[in-house]
Amino acid sequence: MGICEGTAELHTEAKIPLIGLGTAAVNQNEEEIKAAVATALQVGYRHFDTASTYNSERPLGEALNQAFQNGVVKREEVFVTTKLWNNQHDDPVSALKTSLENLHLEYVDLYLIHWPVKLRKEAAPFHFKEEDFLPVDIKSTWQGMEQCAELGLTKAIGLSNFSSKKIEDVLSYAKIPPAVVQVEMHPMWQQRKLREFCSKHNVHVSAWSPLGGSHTPWGSTAIMENPVIQEISQKHGKTRAQVMLRWGIEQGVSVLPKSYNKNRITENFQIFEWSLDFEDEEKMSKIEQRKSFRGDMFVNASTGSYKTVEELWDGEI
Repeated sequence: MGICEGTAELHTEAKIPLIGLGTAAVNQNEEEIKAAVATALQVGYRHFDTASTYNSERPLGEALNQAFQNGVVKREEVFVTTKLWNNQHDDPVSALKTSLENLHLEYVDLYLIHWPVKLRKEAAPFHFKEEDFLPVDIKSTWQGMEQCAELGLTKAIGLSNFSSKKIEDVLSYAKIPPAVVQVEMHPMWQQRKLREFCSKHNVHVSAWSPLGGSHTPWGSTAIMENPVIQEISQKHGKTRAQVMLRWGIEQGVSVLPKSYNKNRITENFQIFEWSLDFEDEEKMSKIEQRKSFRGDMFVNASTGSYKTVEELWDGEI
């Protein structure tokens, strides 16, 4: 088994490692982020997920470049994803160039539209006013994303937090089709409809919050405390996180657990060389479904493109 055992091939023919380190920083400082990335590289992670709103592009880039200089890993052995924020939809090229400066990289492996939501440039990251919302024009934004690919600033482009219907819309006009869609996915939100749609259209699914977001303002411990997960964990002698992550990659999805704890970063990577059985899969398929992050902040009945949460997700909630 190679150190990065477990990859999926994108339609670009690039290989995306099935486990990556999420780096959204809530309370972490730059040194903690750099330490987590260094630990992850030592453990064997070769896939790192960030975004312009995560406050982690700069420390991630510094940690990676340090690793390149020290011969720990080569640039071409690492898969880096970043994302276009909602107030940058008019100019993805400039936004990505800024991200590349922060990351100290010449290109990223994947660039995603973070949300199908458009805001004024002046909008604060997560505290939106009515006047911040602008009409969404994903077709125009996608043309900017395609330009990023054509300029060599990214190897692949994709979407994040898009419904099946919104992905289908993009596929109808894309010159370069999305290679990946990144969505919330875990045993309590299994995304069956979206995964089936993406499988038919050769779009790889990547799971953010694959452990249910138990240490986030919007998540909960419900999935970690689910008796089915606990039972399967005890049966295999694995942690509950390992069971959920193994379930994710067995669905053909790449998983992006976030941790700044050295032991958990190590444990989360130990999801290869064992598997769940049919009985486990059957039990997990019956877990009651509930989305953790509904995106209420992106709904605005007066000025937004989405008047309800159901509109944001096209009923897929």
